[in-house]
Amino acid sequence: MESVRWLLAAAGVEFEEEYLENREQFEKLIQDGVLLFDQVPLVEIDGLKIMQTRAILNYIAGKYNLYGKDLKERAYIDMYVDGTGDLMTLMIMSFFLPPDDKKKSLDFIIQRATSRYFPAYEKVLQTHCKYFLVGDRLSWADVHLLEAILMIEEIDATILSEFPNLQAFKVRISSIPTIAQFLEPGSKRKPPPDDKYVETVKTILQL
Repeated sequence: MESVRWLLAAAGVEFEEEYLENREQFEKLIQDGVLLFDQVPLVEIDGLKIMQTRAILNYIAGKYNLYGKDLKERAYIDMYVDGTGDLMTLMIMSFFLPPDDKKKSLDFIIQRATSRYFPAYEKVLQTHCKYFLVGDRLSWADVHLLEAILMIEEIDATILSEFPNLQAFKVRISSIPTIAQFLEPGSKRKPPPDDKYVETVKTILQL
């Protein structure tokens, strides 16, 4: 759900959260027919119950003008979001690995970020010569990339040292008032998963 929190926060939308704390709560949602595909997350908005993270994010981005001004811009946003998502998926999966495997996974993530993803975005920013990744206003692509940068900086605080355009991008996007507020202590932003969180997720979802 963290990417959903990020996008809602960037849009300046107040939201409430309900957490699953045990397997029985999850099973009740399934039995009540609330969860399509028997999966979470679930977001209730505008009278809709939306499942599947990508569908949720698409709806929020479109509703709050974070999805470009035309189909061309949307295609680029989708492309960048999917690229960033590939990197973030590696990060998320690493939290559920045994310690030795997790160390190898994090090393691989650093290597992949610095050799594939960050060079690509560095080039995009240099070529585009704009404040944002796409067009002339904040989009879902910017929010997603900033989230990924901050996630990976939790592993290696110097990871942007060779990417000056990304360094400047991070400062710019972090300074947008709604995002700056989300980055402040006490916001609904969540820290990296700890062992207790991982075990709770494994128990509820029977991973």
